[in-house]
Amino acid sequence: MTQRLNYYSLAPAFGKKLQEFSVALESSEVNKEMEHLIDIRASQLNGCAFCLDMHVKQAKISGERELRIHHIAVWRESTLFSTRERAVLEWTEAVTQLPPHGISDEIYTAVRNELSEKELTDLTFRIVAINSWNRLSVAFRNVPGSMDAAFGLDKAGLK
Repeated sequence: MTQRLNYYSLAPAFGKKLQEFSVALESSEVNKEMEHLIDIRASQLNGCAFCLDMHVKQAKISGERELRIHHIAVWRESTLFSTRERAVLEWTEAVTQLPPHGISDEIYTAVRNELSEKELTDLTFRIVAINSWNRLSVAFRNVPGSMDAAFGLDKAGLK
């Protein structure tokens, strides 16, 4: 796969704003462990190899257990995730895939039973951000692993 174009260099003002948005989310109510679950699951659903590669490496560097990383794709069947994490994954899927008639009250209630209004709001903005990056990377075919050195992801020891 060859990258189609470098959108970041062609539209630096937009790229910078999206990057600032992503950086601002680091001070959100969503903790690091949850961020990895969100970013990995959305990237899986969107078929974004670049972002999936990056976020798996980030999760490993941050100390996430490898088995849990492998189980994100099958979280419903896995026993490795808490009720809170399951609610976050369910919401991530719903916001990423947006059902034709909106997100059901059942899914909303399940996540609200686990998260405060502020946490849910921050979570949703996090999902919006990763979906934006996924769409850019899929559209322009960012090459997985091509930014490892720049992002310090070579420390993950995954090739």
